Amino acid sequence: MRVIGELLTDRAEQHPDRAFLRWRGADLSYAEAADLTHRHANAFLASGVRPGDHVALFLDNHPDFLWCLWGLGTIGAVAVPLNTAARGDMLHYYLTQPEAAWIITSPALEERICGPAALLPELKGVFRVGLDQPIDQPGPLERLGVPVVDARVLRSGDPGPPNVAVAETDVHGIFFTSGTTGPSKGVLSPQSQPIAIAAQTAACFGYRAGDVLYTCLPLFHVNALWYTSYTALWAGTTVALGTRFSASRFWDEVRDSGATALSSLGSMTNILLKAPESARDREHSVRTAFIVPTGREVVQRFEARFGVRVVSGFGATETFMVSALGPDRDPGASLESAGRITEFAQVRITAEDGRPVPPGTAGEILVRPTDVGTMMHGYHGMGEATQTVFRDLWFHSGDRGYLDGDGYLHFVDRIKEAIRRRGENISAHEVETLIGKHPSVLEVAAVPVPSELSEDEVLVFVVPRPGHTIDPAELIRGCAADMPYFMVPRFVQVLDELPKTASERIEKYRLRQWAADNIHDIWDREKAGLEVQR
Repeated sequence: MRVIGELLTDRAEQHPDRAFLRWRGADLSYAEAADLTHRHANAFLASGVRPGDHVALFLDNHPDFLWCLWGLGTIGAVAVPLNTAARGDMLHYYLTQPEAAWIITSPALEERICGPAALLPELKGVFRVGLDQPIDQPGPLERLGVPVVDARVLRSGDPGPPNVAVAETDVHGIFFTSGTTGPSKGVLSPQSQPIAIAAQTAACFGYRAGDVLYTCLPLFHVNALWYTSYTALWAGTTVALGTRFSASRFWDEVRDSGATALSSLGSMTNILLKAPESARDREHSVRTAFIVPTGREVVQRFEARFGVRVVSGFGATETFMVSALGPDRDPGASLESAGRITEFAQVRITAEDGRPVPPGTAGEILVRPTDVGTMMHGYHGMGEATQTVFRDLWFHSGDRGYLDGDGYLHFVDRIKEAIRRRGENISAHEVETLIGKHPSVLEVAAVPVPSELSEDEVLVFVVPRPGHTIDPAELIRGCAADMPYFMVPRFVQVLDELPKTASERIEKYRLRQWAADNIHDIWDREKAGLEVQR
């Protein structure tokens, strides 16, 4: 059962009255989830959406996100979830690269998306969701000159399953992953992939009926969507959905939700550990915490303080649950690892020449599944990039790691030019492209530097044009208009020239090393008190 419409219908028939979604103190049952999904699906069809159409979802966390995405999947349309921090040129790229024909957004975000949406040559219509009442007067969406359908229409569709044949090999979604040597790539995810991942996650982490899986991570990322929402649906459990992470509200939201499992990023976890200890630290019902990435000290401190078992794993938007550190781990398990290779994966660690390396030696992590339908089809509109990652019957992850003598997978770093900041994968190429548009910038190189909260911060080295000077604060203010807040560089260093090889390639390893040695002398927007709007 690897088609979302069939899975949802089946679960609603098995336990119609069981709570599926807990949102702002209220529960929606499995029967209600299926009803709302079917209504949205039939309303999409009535509005002109057809199987295979690409539909952009520009929505923050809200139940409508799920009903829209699953409604599209039920009729064979392709959902394209977009990061709601995107703006300007970046947002335009996210709409044009997957050739979006329809847009779903909310009143809070419609002003931002209307500029890029107006440039779409084949936009057929937009859907405004998240409202219980119609708006009193036309908004920005009405100025696009295409039909605008509001939430009431979507919720008023026929409640029965639509009569549309959907196969598990059909593309269900296009999920943008970080660019490496080029722009961000749209991962073509088949219907079967998130459902297979849900089954894997439930098995690896021991989720069962009666569990409540809490997440405040964004649904436009696969962590909250596949590893929590789809997993809850597969396992017949409850999703407790938050709006966004707040250190001051986190544990209160967890307690109020009745969560037995939660998801956290490494940066979030460090913030929680840095908060003052409280007599209520263990006053909750959480059994496991899914944390990525992690390390031995983090695991030990989190478990000791909050009384939960930390679980973790390794995977990517393109792949599945490659390795897992489960709740029933061995007493001597390697806590700094991403766990042992699962039964769903084969893994090889290779040198640059593609030959396997022995245990304990770092190399590129290569992956392939043991079952069909658990990986992406490829990258939308990027045949060459797809061929590059699928070579020699293996998926080349671009990540560097090693297998230890006990079979635990250790992630070391990224071979690709990607930067990971507070749970977001950032393309160095895209940072460089946007900053390079500044009239005073001749050349730019973006590199990661370690963050105090784990993961990375973004540092850019810039070379000014002849006769120009660069004020770091002015540069940051200028680029923030076209960048998501998480992509805006924290550090700026002005150089006369960038170090290069004989073939004129920038030697980023030298820049990273220099940054590590001189980080306290580099201009820092946080020290300068320059805030970036979310």
